[in-house]
Amino acid sequence: MSDVNHCLSKTLVQKYGTNTLFVLENLNGVSFERSDLPKALRNQNKSWAFYQLEQFLTYKAYLNQSQVIEVSAQYTSQRCPKCGVIKKDNRNHEKHEYHCDNCGYRSNDDRIGAMNIQLLGTQYISGQEQPKFELITNA
Repeated sequence: MSDVNHCLSKTLVQKYGTNTLFVLENLNGVSFERSDLPKALRNQNKSWAFYQLEQFLTYKAYLNQSQVIEVSAQYTSQRCPKCGVIKKDNRNHEKHEYHCDNCGYRSNDDRIGAMNIQLLGTQYISGQEQPKFELITNA
C-alpha cells in the first residue's frame, strides 16, 4: 500500500502543479467495519492507508508550494449539491446512488461526496477557516 500511496500522491502533485489546494475528508472516527469480512478482521482500523496517503500528499504538496486541508466528512454524502438539502434517506448505499427527493437531482453517491468536498474547499479559499455542512432542523 505504501508504494501505491507514494505513486498516487506524486501523480496528484505533478498533475495539478503548484499553488493547488488538495481537500481531503477528515476520516478520524469514521468506521471502516465491513460485515462481509471474517469476524476476526471486522473491527480492524483500515484507515491507516488513508492517513499515510494524507501524509505523503501533504509533504509532496508542501514541496510544490501547494497545500492539503482536511474538512469535516459529516453530511458530504447526504447533502444535495444542487439545492443544499441534507437528508440521509436520499442516499442508497446498496446502489451507490443519491437521489434528492427535494429537487430530483440524481447521481453516484461518491460523486456527490466529491462535489461537496470541493465546495468545502471553495469555502476555505473564500475565508471560512473550518468549512462544514450543518443539518438544519425545523424547530
